[in-house]
Amino acid sequence: MLAPKKFKHRKQHKGRIHGNAKGGAQLAFGAYGLKALTPNRVTARQIEAARRAITRHLRRQGKVWIRIFPDVPVTSKPLEVRQGKGKGSPEYWAARVKPGRIMFELDGCSPQMAREALALAAMKLPVKTKFVSRVGMDQEAA
Repeated sequence: MLAPKKFKHRKQHKGRIHGNAKGGAQLAFGAYGLKALTPNRVTARQIEAARRAITRHLRRQGKVWIRIFPDVPVTSKPLEVRQGKGKGSPEYWAARVKPGRIMFELDGCSPQMAREALALAAMKLPVKTKFVSRVGMDQEAA
């Protein structure tokens, strides 16, 4: 699973996900992509589940690029612990995804296969998504 090798601070503020994606909103590597339409945190487990769904459907043909990285530590307190006594320990890593962000890209496969693979990946993610391609004519919500 994805996680940073080094980090400056062990715990971070929760923050809010405001506005649209500043960068990473256009296809950069592949011919097809999965674009986020809603803001949310995507965990490292969800990214890995989506990646597995894509690679299994493509059956090792084509190439996959993951354009998001989980760099936000998410903390939680243990169950049945009273409030106070400080912040909980880091439990998992997440990526903050803004609307417009390209999360996955594919190349080296047919448009139909790419659409099916990215639809399977979209089911694993907590954000609404859209299939995008370089041609630009076949875009629809997944």
